[in-house]
Amino acid sequence: MTRPILIIAAGAALALATGLALTAPARAQGASVAAAIAAGTVGEQADGYLGIAGAVSGDVRAEVESINIKRRAAYTDLAGKRGVTVADVAAATGCQTLSSRVKQGQAYRVGAGAWTTKGAGAIALPSYCATAG
Repeated sequence: MTRPILIIAAGAALALATGLALTAPARAQGASVAAAIAAGTVGEQADGYLGIAGAVSGDVRAEVESINIKRRAAYTDLAGKRGVTVADVAAATGCQTLSSRVKQGQAYRVGAGAWTTKGAGAIALPSYCATAG
């Protein structure tokens, strides 16, 4: 699936991402997903959702899908309140997550690119992510 490139102003992206502050159910993850994230078989994506980066059990896959359903509900709620699209909220949150929450050694993916393991440096964010300064 391709998506048009979004240009999100720095202030709008920050307002969307911080305004979202994903609810506990949307952020909550069980021990199996936490272990899969630590193992690099589940990771964050620039689109604001978790993705499967390697071989996982059916239980982990189902939990990732459940988390993503909750995230989409939170994104939909905030999009309605802010007068923007769900994709804009999800993308702004994805940018924020990639830049501040993905830890060294964890898997992440930008766009349709390959899964990457975060090293010591910053993640190269998609072009539609706002940059500070």
